[in-house]
Amino acid sequence: MDFTDPALRMAPPVSLVDVSGYLPGDPVGTEYFTRFSRSDRMAKNVMFRAPSGRHHVGRDETAVDMVERAVAPLIERHGAQEISNVDILLTHTQLPDNPVLGAGPEVARRLNMKPRWVFDIHNGGCAAFVHMMWMARMILQTTDARTALIACTQNCAGPVFTQPDIRGLAQAPVPGDGCGVGLLVKNSSAPILDIECRTYPEFAGDMEFSTNGERKYWEPGEGQGCVTFTESKVAKVMTRGNRLVPEVAHAVCKRIGVKSRDIDTFVTNQPNRLFLRNWNEAMELPPERHPDTFDSCGNLFAAGIPVTLDAENRAGRLRNGSVVLMAAFAHAGDFAGAAAVRWGAAR
Repeated sequence: MDFTDPALRMAPPVSLVDVSGYLPGDPVGTEYFTRFSRSDRMAKNVMFRAPSGRHHVGRDETAVDMVERAVAPLIERHGAQEISNVDILLTHTQLPDNPVLGAGPEVARRLNMKPRWVFDIHNGGCAAFVHMMWMARMILQTTDARTALIACTQNCAGPVFTQPDIRGLAQAPVPGDGCGVGLLVKNSSAPILDIECRTYPEFAGDMEFSTNGERKYWEPGEGQGCVTFTESKVAKVMTRGNRLVPEVAHAVCKRIGVKSRDIDTFVTNQPNRLFLRNWNEAMELPPERHPDTFDSCGNLFAAGIPVTLDAENRAGRLRNGSVVLMAAFAHAGDFAGAAAVRWGAAR
């Protein structure tokens, strides 16, 4: 974003006024997976070192159920009318319950909303929360809309990674399920200071979904679907992730005039411990200013940023007036985004 553009300088401020998260069911220990694990060289890769715990969505709990439960604290803090009057609804669902329909209209029905804009956003991956902040802010600044609700649902850990043929793979213990939501309002109470979103089409084909055979996922037959990895592709993803997140984060820091080491709280997606360590080192931040939920929740994909923000906010560790920087990369590196906010959320 070019702050020298007069139109952008005059655009109304948009605030991330609150966040909330939801984790389904009881924690699932790593021993659930280790008893099924097979001899696998990939298990030794730092990309797949398991967290201590994670949550799994139940078979009959839908993505809309998860959003509804994540939004409940926002209703308690802001009132049902504020949520029902939301103008913009953006949702991201890792595993759509219906492959033909998005979750947005059903979320609106459950929450008694009649939003003028409803979008189900599938790209953005682990950076979807930042991506949707960017989209919501753009609509808020260019229309008469006043409020937006963004919702990120990660719901594939239980259904996909516990399949009999999948649960023994190295990557199976890493993901967890959860949902995170954010409420944006056109005001200056907790302003979004800057957002950077970048797409890298050259990396779009490096993450694949396979049934471990010739069968397409919608065709009948044997084979269980899962994201597949090779050692060479894992190495590429590690290299890209180590670079992309600091790049977009530093770009935002430069534009808002804050050195990375002076950021009060840095919240990223939560792929694994090595990424988390490398990112806070690249930002010259002590670990306590780069909170994570990886060990208790696993990799929450798109829900990682809002769930971690919610945990920090509820614990009272986010000081109003402080600068919170969010950053993430998606899939095998085809998208990355960062956003800075002057924190002022309720708790």
